[in-house]
This record gives sequence, structure tokens and C-alpha cells, in this order.
Amino acid sequence: MTDLFVKFSPVTQALWASIFTYGLTALGAALVFLVPQFNKKILDSALGFAAGIMISASYFSLLKPSIEITVSEGGIKWLPPVVGFILGGFVLYIFDRIIPHLHLGLPESEKEGIKTNLNRSFLLVLAITLHNIPEGLAIGVAFGALGADIQSASLAGAIPLAIGIGIQNFPEGAAVSIPLKREGFSKWKSFYYGQLSGVVEPISAVVGAEMVLLVKPILPYALSFAAGAMIFVVVEELIPESQIEKNSDIATLATLFGFAVMMFLDVSLS
Repeated sequence: MTDLFVKFSPVTQALWASIFTYGLTALGAALVFLVPQFNKKILDSALGFAAGIMISASYFSLLKPSIEITVSEGGIKWLPPVVGFILGGFVLYIFDRIIPHLHLGLPESEKEGIKTNLNRSFLLVLAITLHNIPEGLAIGVAFGALGADIQSASLAGAIPLAIGIGIQNFPEGAAVSIPLKREGFSKWKSFYYGQLSGVVEPISAVVGAEMVLLVKPILPYALSFAAGAMIFVVVEELIPESQIEKNSDIATLATLFGFAVMMFLDVSLS
């Protein structure tokens, strides 16, 4: 896989990697044609698994490289990781307050963001789209680092991140489309909205890669920014949603498993 990617520019690599993660989102959403109902324990496990992947990726694929790059550049090793991490979480907080959205399983009275007359289905898609932005950004920044001539940045380190995010996108796509079917949408409409939530990943990946290539010194901050944004999504959305139906034990075990899977991918492949 590494040899296949070498011939492309970092931006193109980021685009292809994010198209891969989007494809797994669409594939997961397609389960709505095969599975009429989704056991709530399975759904909560999928959310917990996704949370574990994102927590693990935030450290191994983003914060750790941010620290290593800062040290190699002779900077204050804690400054970019801390500042970028806090800023990433804060920006997602602002998005969460502004963008109208509704989390799965909640009544329409609990929609968040600015007041709007958008229908329920669109609000549900916006909720998933919101948390796919930092995932795409993380991929873009990781691949963009390759073109910034940073010694500690490598293709072997960026690919596991894309694989990990892709793996967690599969159950995530199903976690959108199948509940929508249960709420009365047709299978095709449920699939459409499920895959649509992942479209933002290639867009944000290209933006992240281009941003790093244009302004090399922001790379450590960009890596930790993506990590902070992902952790915000995990704590604000994925973990609470996985606990709504009191399936806390299985959801927590799935989180641990997701963390271990991402840790294995990053350590073994990089």
C-alpha cells in the first residue's frame, strides 16, 4: 500500500485516503438494505468502538507526532500540543453551538445549535457530519506533513490513521442509516443520508493537507488541533450516545477494544 501512495502528492494522498474512509462510511450505511433492525447493544458497541479508535488515534497519530516534531525543530515541546489541542476542542465547541443538529435517539426538542426549521433527517445528518470534520482534517494534516519535509513524518505513520478512521466509519455509517430507517425513512433515503454524512471527510482532508503545505510551522499545532477536535466529539457525542440505553458495560468494553485496534495499527504499521 505504501508503494502505491508514494507516486502521489501529499494532497492527492490525503484525498485518496479520505475517499477510502468515506467509502467505508457508505458501505456501512448500505447495511440498511440487509439489516432491517439494529440491536441497540450493537449500536452502542459501535459508538463505543468508534470512540476508542478516535481516542487512540488522537494520541498515537496526532499528539505524539506533534510532540516529536516540536522537539526535532527545537521548540518548546509542550506548547504546540497543548495550545493546538485546546484550540481544536474550542473550535468544535463553537461549531456545536452554531451548527443546527440533532443527535441520534434524542427527541427534536433537544436539537442543538442556532434555531432552525430544518427537518429532523437533515439535523441528524448534520450531527454526524459535524464530527466527521475533525476526522477528515486529521487525515489531511497527517498526509500534508509528508510534503512539509518533516523528518518524523512518514507515510507509514499516516496510513494507519486512515485505516483506523475507515474501520470505525463502517459501523458509524450503519449507526446513521439503520436508525433512520427505524424512524420511518425508506431504505434508499436512509442510505443516502448515511453516506452523505461522510462526504465532508475528503473535503476537510484536502483543506488540512493544503493548510500544512502552505504554512509549515503550524504543523505541530495542526496535528494537536485535530486531536482536540476529535476528543471533543468523543466526549460530547459518542460516549454519551453509547450510554443512553444503559448498555454502559458493553459500550465501555467496545471503547477499550477500539483503542487497542488503533494502537495496534499505529505501532505495528508505522
